[in-house]
Amino acid sequence: MSRWRPPSPSSTAIITRAGFERLKAELDHLWHTLRPEVVKALAAAAAEGDRSENAEYTYRKKQLGEIDRRVRYLSKRIPSLKVAEGAPADRDAVFFGARIELENLASGESLHYRIVGPDETDAKLGWISIDSPLARAVLKKRVDDEFEAELPGGRTAFVIVEVGYED
Repeated sequence: MSRWRPPSPSSTAIITRAGFERLKAELDHLWHTLRPEVVKALAAAAAEGDRSENAEYTYRKKQLGEIDRRVRYLSKRIPSLKVAEGAPADRDAVFFGARIELENLASGESLHYRIVGPDETDAKLGWISIDSPLARAVLKKRVDDEFEAELPGGRTAFVIVEVGYED
């Protein structure tokens, strides 16, 4: 059986200014601070002798691989990103960067989301990717518009209660 997997679909290359700055800061921290510390610790662990029984060496080698993998991803991703500056001309419709309040028509539950790029999603903050099924369904809708989205729990109906943008 082959280990080959088809490549995942590429995500939308758009990001907010704050998200872009966070990714650049993460890359800088990984490359200039964390990686040199791990390399020093790896060298010290390698100097202890038998590497096959050295847990510290094995751990640091794995940690260095994870850092390098993330650095490689960020180094390729950051130049390809398009930073979305400011709010759209039509502030009454839902576009990238919008803060929206939705009401689930079945349960009456009020939900708050912000539509952001795939590299800056955060479930705790309610930041959803523009590539998510809910964001795709709500794009270009306006206050009081009803729509349905195919979510993991099944098809769900919503109504838009409020749309806003940060200045």
